[in-house]
Amino acid sequence: MKDSFKGILYPARLPTFHRFPAPGAVADLVEWFWIPEWDIEPGRSSRQHVIPYPTSNLVVQPADVIFSGPTTRAAYRDLTGKGWAVGALLRPAAVPLFTDAPGTLRDTEVGVELGELHAAVAGAMATRRGEATHDDGTHRRRAVEAFAAWLASLDGALSEEALLANRMMDVIASGPEVVLIEDAASRLAVSPRTLQRIARKYVGLSPSALIRRRRLQDAAERARSEPTADLAAIAVELGYADHAHLTNDFQKYLGFTPSTYRRSAGAAEP
Repeated sequence: MKDSFKGILYPARLPTFHRFPAPGAVADLVEWFWIPEWDIEPGRSSRQHVIPYPTSNLVVQPADVIFSGPTTRAAYRDLTGKGWAVGALLRPAAVPLFTDAPGTLRDTEVGVELGELHAAVAGAMATRRGEATHDDGTHRRRAVEAFAAWLASLDGALSEEALLANRMMDVIASGPEVVLIEDAASRLAVSPRTLQRIARKYVGLSPSALIRRRRLQDAAERARSEPTADLAAIAVELGYADHAHLTNDFQKYLGFTPSTYRRSAGAAEP
């Protein structure tokens, strides 16, 4: 499984947070399940900053279920009171189960009427109230099992095209040597035009946007986790032309420079 905090700008500020690998029955539909739980003092809030993975999420919350489309920028959420969420980071092949046009849902969340899913997952999360006071994680495991079982029950075999969309995402996420759409197309033995069509249909973003997001996530992770590493060297390792191009990406998508982020992330550590 990928780094548990990749894409999360300030891990030290997180509430209780867990990621679970997708069970085999839904491995073509879900990258992983994620569960935050929080209990914030009255009158206070906790702001969570992320560079979201560039695919859609299906999220069960205490009151509803939402479908969150692909994102084009960093995002934040202010947590207050007591709550939880159980989310599935969807693989591209799963997206057509919920929308035919993911591009129209960029940076958008919409409520979906999935009462059976909500009842199963919310019921599992509620079981913690009947357990011992220590947190053994049973309620989270039950929630993931319920979510996965619901997804596995959906009708419809995945097409070869849908599975190609999954492989496209895997290749783009595989490492810094994939810098251009042509690099990904060559590895998949398809044309760049085919990848553009697949990405538009199953993700809602262009292959180039997916590559940029991976590089930005990797750069932020390296800047935070390796506080003494040279930022110019990190830029080159991740396929940026130079430090200036890395800084431009940070400024454009995050609103601050890599060095500013590194200082603020270090200050956030306990």
